[in-house]
Amino acid sequence: MYRPLVGTLATTVLGAAALVSGAAPAGAAPAGAAPAGTAPHHAPAHHKPALRTKAVDFAGTVALDDCSGSIVKMPTSKESDPALVMTNGHCLESGMPSAGQVIVDQPSSRSFTVLDKSAGELGQIQATKVTYATMTNTDVTLYQTGSTYAEIAQKYGVKPLELATDHPAKGAGITVVSGYWKKTYTCSIDGFVPTLKEGDWSWKDSVRYTPECKTIGGTSGSPVVDNKTGKVAAINNTGNENGERCTENNPCEVDDQGNVTVHKGTNYAEETYGIPKCFGAGNKLDLNAAGCTLPKPSGVRR
Repeated sequence: MYRPLVGTLATTVLGAAALVSGAAPAGAAPAGAAPAGTAPHHAPAHHKPALRTKAVDFAGTVALDDCSGSIVKMPTSKESDPALVMTNGHCLESGMPSAGQVIVDQPSSRSFTVLDKSAGELGQIQATKVTYATMTNTDVTLYQTGSTYAEIAQKYGVKPLELATDHPAKGAGITVVSGYWKKTYTCSIDGFVPTLKEGDWSWKDSVRYTPECKTIGGTSGSPVVDNKTGKVAAINNTGNENGERCTENNPCEVDDQGNVTVHKGTNYAEETYGIPKCFGAGNKLDLNAAGCTLPKPSGVRR
């Protein structure tokens, strides 16, 4: 994963023009610098990115102090509901959740910079709590904000991104939209990884990008938008930087038979299509809802 760019867990490198950082479990690869590493690149095949069939821009995305994110809605969300912001679990301001840890209803006052379609900064919205966060099976944090979707639309003229409810498809054209770097990466879904392991963390059914998406630190938490539907198919979170095996910043792929492969320079995302099943009316989290497969907490961390 690509560690947050700021803080004790971050690994930051000042480049001539920009800050380039690789993060452990959740992140994205550097713009121009391959963030996922492996040994011989005998994994994902090189596919040309699919042509965009829907304009993908920065409207609905946000910049955090160390990561990227987006204002998201469920298919059932109403304009009067409190808006949700999605980023990676490893971008949580209180520190990366440990393996097996699930955090719900944790107070937060974190601020997010709202961007327009051209990545211009419109202003900020503020969290009231961490609704859900984990790095187990997936790598996600969902914040509830003190603003409704209607209030954000009225003040800033932007609408949220909608989470898709269908499993993403291999070969689909996608765009990773980084609010932190104000940069997009366009490629295709190369395939899916039964288990992606990095350090102490493991993620299930992860998305593998084709090589064109050279995401970097700071792109952690970026929405992965399906170019055909315009909906969020996944959340960008990591890449193998140095070709190491299953270490932080160097995730390895584990198949259903337990075979491990390493693909240096390859980047990944975690699917989000199951999240809407865990939210009910009023954007209320319900981990006991039918079809909800997000890990449940053994206790509440505050």
